[in-house]
Amino acid sequence: MSEIEGPPPDPSGIEDMLADLALQLEQAESLSAETIAREIVRIGFFCRRCGDCCRGEENSVALFPFEIRAIMAAAGGEGWLDVAEPPLEGEWDVDGNFHTLEWRLAKEGRDCKYYSEEGCRIYEARPLLCQTYPFYLEEGRLSWSECRGLGGEIGPEEAQKIAELLKRRQIVEIREAIDLIRKYEDFERGEPSPRGRCIVHDSEGEHDVERSTNSVI
Repeated sequence: MSEIEGPPPDPSGIEDMLADLALQLEQAESLSAETIAREIVRIGFFCRRCGDCCRGEENSVALFPFEIRAIMAAAGGEGWLDVAEPPLEGEWDVDGNFHTLEWRLAKEGRDCKYYSEEGCRIYEARPLLCQTYPFYLEEGRLSWSECRGLGGEIGPEEAQKIAELLKRRQIVEIREAIDLIRKYEDFERGEPSPRGRCIVHDSEGEHDVERSTNSVI
């Protein structure tokens, strides 16, 4: 389970989606971090500090509102839209406003804006996705992305820490999805307009992005 990939279905399907997410949440809460940790030790992992996961066209880190606020506090003086940006995927309403879901960690060019040769500049406040990379849970099973560090030696304590973060990440993603669906208000589709606004839907509701003031409503 990851962030919602598209608008919730028509009202007749929302209750079914919420019921399915509730079941996923129950399953996620019952996961054994110890079992996941043993699997991580078997696979092996040692971060090489290569920065590959922070750079490149395909680098895209999903963010939730509480993570954005944590980064704002860690970065000192940065606004919401300094930290996060709306995804490019979405739909337009009849007034020409662009609607999209969730947020992405801001980039500078092809790379994460917080990446430097010395390391991550927001390391202590980095998102759960970054904290658990290259691992993720798919239907409760451990999976992983391509990474130079796979196969490296990892101790049981470090593996346990990653496993607990993976379980937390899965629970957070599902809870955020539930809140998004409950607060989502559908709209009549239309065509793009140069005067349209950008509206981001997340677990806290709708945010009208005011780019000129670098804030969200």
